[in-house]
Amino acid sequence: MKVNPPPLLNRPQVLLITRNLPPLVGGMERLNWHMADELSRHAEVRLIGPKGAKALKPKKTTLTEAPLRPLPLFLFVAFYKTLWQALRWKPSTIIAGSGLTAPLAWLVSRFFGTKSSVYLHGFDITAPSKIYQKLWVPVFKRMDSVIVNSTPTKKLAMAAGVPKHKIHLVYPGVSLPVAPQPANQISAFKKQHGLEEMKILLSVGRLTTRKGLREFVKHALPRIIEEEPNTVLLIVGEAPKNSLGADIQTEESIKAQAYTSGVAQHVKFLGVITDQMLLATVYEASDIHVFPVRHILDDPEGFGMVAIEAAAHGLPTAAFATGGVIDAVADGQSGYLIENENYEELSQSVLQLLKYPSLVKGSCKFAQTFSWRNFGNGIYTAIDPEK
Repeated sequence: MKVNPPPLLNRPQVLLITRNLPPLVGGMERLNWHMADELSRHAEVRLIGPKGAKALKPKKTTLTEAPLRPLPLFLFVAFYKTLWQALRWKPSTIIAGSGLTAPLAWLVSRFFGTKSSVYLHGFDITAPSKIYQKLWVPVFKRMDSVIVNSTPTKKLAMAAGVPKHKIHLVYPGVSLPVAPQPANQISAFKKQHGLEEMKILLSVGRLTTRKGLREFVKHALPRIIEEEPNTVLLIVGEAPKNSLGADIQTEESIKAQAYTSGVAQHVKFLGVITDQMLLATVYEASDIHVFPVRHILDDPEGFGMVAIEAAAHGLPTAAFATGGVIDAVADGQSGYLIENENYEELSQSVLQLLKYPSLVKGSCKFAQTFSWRNFGNGIYTAIDPEK
């Protein structure tokens, strides 16, 4: 999708409100950062975000901070600062970076006659809190536009009463590598972590109950190691510290399960990696990205950005076909989609990819359509203040 930026003297003004920005780490944080960065090509962009975010904001934006915790204080301060920005700056569109800040965007837009929009993930709609369901979710259908991250999230939004004509499907983006990582760099990484001659299964993301790593270690990894003894599960990430509503699986609990299952020597934790060059090296040093996301009704996987990131580095994904993962993995092209909770089939798919990696050849091509530029153009089209 190609969208030409408006002339500099006629640029719309966009205000983005979100609690999810770096230095917090996660897919939603990357997405909101890139949303602001890409929109700054088309508009003058100001943000209201958590304390500490100003130092890491996109260059062509300005940012006003609100205390991250406690949550009610963040919402109160963010609402006050949104009102102030609307009064003094008069934005043409106010965007909520997630369902959490949607009421703020909607209320202020009503006061000042501006347009309102929200970017929704699956959990934004299904969060089990009774207060949230009564006060937050009904606001979504009142927004001028609702942007969703996947086909399943679109269905959830419609089920919540959002009119179909207001919904815009815009997939999250990914940073596409310019060139492969140097072979000597990959070799050095493997040597540093004792991974030489090993077949590497990679997991990247927060350690939450939905991600299902403990269950993978229990039900699938022993079967894989039985047939391929030189296999290791490499885990990048940690349990979330500032997430709302996500149940965690601690590193200790996953290690305990690995010990019980007799595979403790085949599981290695690297913690959080924020260095993008190092993360690229990890992706390209690995053989398969495993994504054993569990099907949890009130905690769906909104999309699965890590599957696209893996594909961008030529790494196939073996995943359960649940939530937005069905949009993030092209079955037979960028990996395999497996029936939910079918760990035997997941094990067999992983083993097949380990033995015959050439079976899946289209990962990089699939990832090309998920550039951040395409994402930004999609967001701007959805909120176009001139429409």
